[in-house]
Amino acid sequence: MKILWWVSLVFVITNVGALAEEPQLNSPRVVFQTNYGDIEFGFYPSVAPKTVYHIFELVRLGCYNTNHFFRVDRGFVAQVADVASGRSAPMNEEQRKEAEKTIVGELSDVKHVRGILSMGRYSDPDSAQSSFSILLGDAPHLDGQYAIFGKVTKGDETLRKLEELPTRREGIFVMPVERVTIFSSYYYDTVLESCERERGILKRRLAASAVEIERQRMKCFP
Repeated sequence: MKILWWVSLVFVITNVGALAEEPQLNSPRVVFQTNYGDIEFGFYPSVAPKTVYHIFELVRLGCYNTNHFFRVDRGFVAQVADVASGRSAPMNEEQRKEAEKTIVGELSDVKHVRGILSMGRYSDPDSAQSSFSILLGDAPHLDGQYAIFGKVTKGDETLRKLEELPTRREGIFVMPVERVTIFSSYYYDTVLESCERERGILKRRLAASAVEIERQRMKCFP
């Protein structure tokens, strides 16, 4: 299963200038189920392949389950906590091993606008681990400084709920007063979902055709 999902992340790198335009999402989608609603996002493997693989592995292993958004700064970012310290449930060895990895900073020309997913890090550009931000507005001062790896595809209404929450300031961070919990996460493939729907439609059409053929046979050859 792991291999098949990674195959769907494989891409052909186009020229660098094309990255200034809207990059293409691949077919996998991830859904975070929070206490304020669901947030769905997709990936840009042509922009940040190592980051995409790492985040997807964290999701696949359930690392974001019981984690939370430690930062909600209206019009700026909603930031997911590092899973090593943000979860309320302990991690197993496999989860911890993936969570402790650091990812090279895959900087690009993609712009930080609302809905974009951007990795958190320390001063070292290659220090990203599992924390990332969802942009709640345009932030051009972040462009070229943080690795963008995807964008929100559904759930803007959930983000707007988060922006209305009471907050407090701690240093440079604007943080929600109440915990915004990621209860669970799951992933699916939009291509496979489409194929399943089409297969169901075809099966119904074939069944209807069989009924019609039998009706005509009974009519013409009683």
